[in-house]
Parts: sequence; C-alpha cells; structure tokens
Amino acid sequence: MAAEPEREVEVEDDRPELLRKLEERKQRHAERGIVARAGVVIIGVVLVLLGIFMSGPGIPGPGIVVILLGLSFLALEFDRAEQLLAKAIVWGDNAKDRAEAASPRQKAITAALAVVALAAFVVAAVLWDIPLLPLV
Repeated sequence: MAAEPEREVEVEDDRPELLRKLEERKQRHAERGIVARAGVVIIGVVLVLLGIFMSGPGIPGPGIVVILLGLSFLALEFDRAEQLLAKAIVWGDNAKDRAEAASPRQKAITAALAVVALAAFVVAAVLWDIPLLPLV
C-alpha cells in the first residue's frame, strides 16, 4: 500500500480582509521594541481623543474616521481595542454587502431622499441666513 502524499488543507477564512491584515500587522508589531510600541499607543490615544473632540456638536470634522484610525493603532497592543475595531469592520463590511445587494428601486429612493435632504438644507440656510462657507 503506497503512502498518499499529505495535502495541505486550506481552511476558508470568511473574515473581512481588513481583519486578516490587522492580525498580520499585530504579529509584526509584537517584534518591535518597547519605544516603538509605546509610541504607537500614544499616537492611538491622541487620535481617539482628537476624534472624540471632533465628534462634538458644532465642531466640523471626520470624528468617527479619526476614532477608527486611533483604534487601529491601539488594536496592535490592546485586545479590547481590537475587538471594538473588529466589530466596526464587520459592521462596515455588512453595510457594504447590503448596499451592493439593494435593488435599483431602493437605490433610487435613497438617492431621491438624499437630494431632498440637501435641498432642505439649502432652503433652511437661505431662510435662516446660515453661512454655508466660513468667512475668511
């Protein structure tokens, strides 16, 4: 009886690509020195705090994006940050899938609602004299 060659069983990984990349980055990051790792934590904390500040009322800016960027730094060191970031990535991936699976009718209704909301904002800005651009 001849021995069969061993086959590598490839396990299908159904996680989003960003989670697989995060795991690879975390493994590479563990090999870095303590100063570099501390720097990553400091940058992550500063970005999360900046994102929280930018999410405040009356403060323009991409606060949520900055918070997620800070979490991506903190996820290299802390499991809880990695879990939060993983939830956000999975949520975003699911939202992308739902948007791609939407019918043409749903897409048209969403586009029409966006146009109506933009028109309502412009009308409100004109009626209540809201400046659309900051004065230089």
